[in-house]
Amino acid sequence: MDAAVAVQREIHGTKFIIASAAMRQFMGMVERVASHTETVLITGETGSGKELIACSIHEYSHRSNKPWIDINCAALPEHLVESELFGYEKGAFSGADTSKPGLFELADKGTLFLDEIGELPPQVQVKLLRVLDGSPYYRLGGHKKITVDVRIVAATNQDLEAAVNEGRFRKDFFHRLSQFQLRVPPLRERPEDIVALAIYFLKAKAAEAEFTPDALRALQAYSWPGNIRELRNTVAKVAMACAGPEISAADVQAELSTEQAKAEIPAPLGDLEDMERQMVMKALEHTGGHRAKAAEQLGISRRTLSRKLKEYQITPAAGDKSRALGALSLRQQKFFRAQVKFPVTLRDSEGTQTNVTAVNVSVGGMGVEGLADPQKSRGLLDASFTLPDSQTQIQAKVQVAWADLDGKAGITFVVIEPAIYEDLQHWTNQKMKEEGWQVPSV
Repeated sequence: MDAAVAVQREIHGTKFIIASAAMRQFMGMVERVASHTETVLITGETGSGKELIACSIHEYSHRSNKPWIDINCAALPEHLVESELFGYEKGAFSGADTSKPGLFELADKGTLFLDEIGELPPQVQVKLLRVLDGSPYYRLGGHKKITVDVRIVAATNQDLEAAVNEGRFRKDFFHRLSQFQLRVPPLRERPEDIVALAIYFLKAKAAEAEFTPDALRALQAYSWPGNIRELRNTVAKVAMACAGPEISAADVQAELSTEQAKAEIPAPLGDLEDMERQMVMKALEHTGGHRAKAAEQLGISRRTLSRKLKEYQITPAAGDKSRALGALSLRQQKFFRAQVKFPVTLRDSEGTQTNVTAVNVSVGGMGVEGLADPQKSRGLLDASFTLPDSQTQIQAKVQVAWADLDGKAGITFVVIEPAIYEDLQHWTNQKMKEEGWQVPSV
């Protein structure tokens, strides 16, 4: 398609290039959906432009002059998601010296965009469902009900219907989210946009350069699994590598062949990552591919294990019915657990105290022994302990993630003061070094 017929729009400072009939029709639907108030679920492949579509919905709506707030649900540690969304009151936990409004309050009368919605923990899905149904909520540690008027737009590259069938995503929450569902067409389904976008990206990098007709056909013939993001990066590399102003099909195919070759070669793992990978594989072997049992054996959440499987490209055993819940980088979810033995004090909301013994600890939680009655340890608990070989006092809001009849339990940190979190992370890094692990520089 001739790039001259391409339409340019600007959404939140980003150029939106549209040339294909498929995308024009899709954007017509986006504008119609924007005029309503219902929740919108945007699905599509990685790099296809879901966030830009979400921004468009806000821009075309009657809320366009009201707040636009966005959050990547996969970018926050599990124990911080709830406090970020709903806020907390002064004194809710150690270090909460002031009250903090949540993202819902900040987005009042506007739009809240929840990217990678498939990563939300089940307990947050429940609370979010109630808020979407119009129920007021409390800040963490609060006693005053808060009511907001917020339109939710969510996005995911996961198959949430499959996740619902497999029990990984709440059915009622899925149906509440998808009052309107928009599927962003992948780039391979709109070849006219490939041409228009490629020319636009090239002019931004090298104003005098241009593609030959054969080069544009070569770009259209490629499947673009990474969609617009991959196309932009490819054009940038071709522009830098080309000696003259004309970019040929051979130039394009050479770059695409290089990228495909890279994709087929597993990236080298450092010592730390390699040890983690082996531990995950051994746990899966010992449990016959059962992810929940493997996660329990490793002392991590099933959500973290699923991320590790995708990060290290580990194929689950054939008998494993579960699927990965999404991807999250190593820097966002620490894996290492130090073997320890020290006392931990737990207190419930009524002040009842329970003493347990920690047997391993990480920046995300700990494994304990001696939890005699897990039924009495439901809900949010106050945990306090002193790190071994350290004067660091740890106080955090925690939750029992799992427990067995022998008194063993897994505890997740739900809310922890940032300064204390840093102390805990420093301590675990030191333990890694003492055990001979190489700690990657941050």
